Amino acid sequence: MITFILSIVALVLGYILYGKFAERVFGPDPARKTPAYTKQDGVDYMPMPTWKIFMIQFLNIAGLGPIFGAILGAQFGTAAYIWIVVGCIFIGAFHDYFSGMISLREGGANLPEIIGKYLGNNAKTVMRVFSVLLLVLVGVVFVSQPAAILDNMTPDWMNETFWMVVIFVYYLVATLLPIDKIIGKAYPVFAFSLIFMAVGVLFMIFWNGIQLPEITDGIANSHPHKDTTPIFPIMCITIACGAISGFHATQSPLMARCLKNENLGRPVFYGAMILEGIIAMIWAAAAIWYYREQLHGEPIPKESIIVKFICETWMGRIGSILAMLGVVFAPITSGDTALRSARLILADFFKMDQSKISQRLMISVPVFIATALIIVYSHSDKAGFDVIWRYFGWSNQALSVFTLWSITVYMVINKKPWIMAFLPALYMTVVCATFIFISENCLALNADLSYILGGVCGAVAIAVFFVWKSKRDSNPMLKK
Repeated sequence: MITFILSIVALVLGYILYGKFAERVFGPDPARKTPAYTKQDGVDYMPMPTWKIFMIQFLNIAGLGPIFGAILGAQFGTAAYIWIVVGCIFIGAFHDYFSGMISLREGGANLPEIIGKYLGNNAKTVMRVFSVLLLVLVGVVFVSQPAAILDNMTPDWMNETFWMVVIFVYYLVATLLPIDKIIGKAYPVFAFSLIFMAVGVLFMIFWNGIQLPEITDGIANSHPHKDTTPIFPIMCITIACGAISGFHATQSPLMARCLKNENLGRPVFYGAMILEGIIAMIWAAAAIWYYREQLHGEPIPKESIIVKFICETWMGRIGSILAMLGVVFAPITSGDTALRSARLILADFFKMDQSKISQRLMISVPVFIATALIIVYSHSDKAGFDVIWRYFGWSNQALSVFTLWSITVYMVINKKPWIMAFLPALYMTVVCATFIFISENCLALNADLSYILGGVCGAVAIAVFFVWKSKRDSNPMLKK
C-alpha cells in the first residue's frame, strides 16, 4: 500500500514541480491573443471556460486507456506502477503539454501540420494518412466496447448492435455540430461520472485495507504468459493512455482552439494527463487485487467483466451502475472527438472551410462510411476486433514518437533544453521498434535479437538527430 500511496503523491508532485518547469521552459505569453479569438468561427474556434475545457480535454484523451490498459498492464505486477508514474510525468504529460502549446502558438494547427513544419513535408504527408487512420480506428474500438457494456446493462432488445447504431449516430451529430453544442454541454457531466468512479474505487481500496505489493518485493514479471510477454516493451504498449499516448496530440488542438490564455495550458494539457495517470494507477491497483484474490488460477476474463465485478463488489448496485456509466462515457467521448479531429485534419489537407455544415458533411460522410465498414468487418470475424485493437495499440504509441521528435526539433530551433524531449523521443522509438521485432503479432523474433535490433534503431535515431543538429549549428542562417 505504501508504494501505491507514494505513486499517487509522486504524480501530484509531478504536476506541481516538473509541470511548472516544463511551463517555464515553453514560456507562455499571457498577452498573446489565442486562436479562440483570432480565428473565432463559432464552430471549432471559440473561447470557452477553462474548467469546461479541462473536462473536455480529460475525456478526449482518456477513453478506456487508463482503465482497460491499466487492468491489462497490472498483469505485469509492480513494474506497472513505475511506468505509469515515470511515463506520465516525464513523457506523457510533457508530450501533451508541448504538443498542445505548440498547436496554440501555431494558430490551433493540427498534429500533421506541426509534424510537417518541424520534420518536413514528407513526414507531414505520412502523418496525415497515419493520423486519420488512427482516429478512425479510435472511432471503431470506442463504438464496440461501450456498446458491449450497455448490452449487459439494458433489456435484451437493446442488444450490442442497437447500441452501436445509437453511438454511431451520436458520433455523426457531435462531429458536425459546433463544439459548444453537445461536447461543451455534455462532457463536463460525463467527466464527473468518470471521476466519481475513480474516487469510489480509490476510497474502497483504503476502506477495505487492500493488500498491495510493494516495490521492495521486486519488479519481477508476473504476467501469466511472461515467457512470450516481456515487461519491455510490451507493458509500455499495453499501458498507453495512463503513461504516454500519441492519440492525445491529435486531441490537444481541439482545446488549443478554445483556450482564452496561454497561461491556462499547464492545467489543461499537463493537468489532464496527470489526472489520467492517477486513474490508471487506481485501476492498476484494483486489478492487482483482483488477480491475486479472485482468480485462483482461473483464466483471466475480459476487462469489462473485471471492472463490473470490482464496482459491484466494492460499491454496491447503485454505485456500480454510476461507475459503469463512467466506463461507458469515457470511450464514447473519445470516439466522437477522434472523428472530429479526422474531419479537421482532412479539411486542412483539402483546404476546405468548416464554417458551413455542407462543407463539414462533404468530409464527414466518407469518414463515417469507412468507420462503419471497419466496424462491420470487426464483428463479422471473431478475431477481427482483436487484430484492429493490436494495430490501434501500436500505432497509438508510434504516433507519439513522431510528436516527440517534432517537439525535440522545436526545442532545438527555439534554443530550449531539448534533452527534455530528446530522451522521451529516443525511449519511445526503441519501445516501438523493439515491439515490432519481439511481438508474436509482428515478427516474433528471439528476445535477445529483438533487443539488439531495437537498440540499433535507437542508435540510428541518435545519429540522424545529431547529424541534423550539427548541420544546423554550423549554418549561421539557421541558428538565428
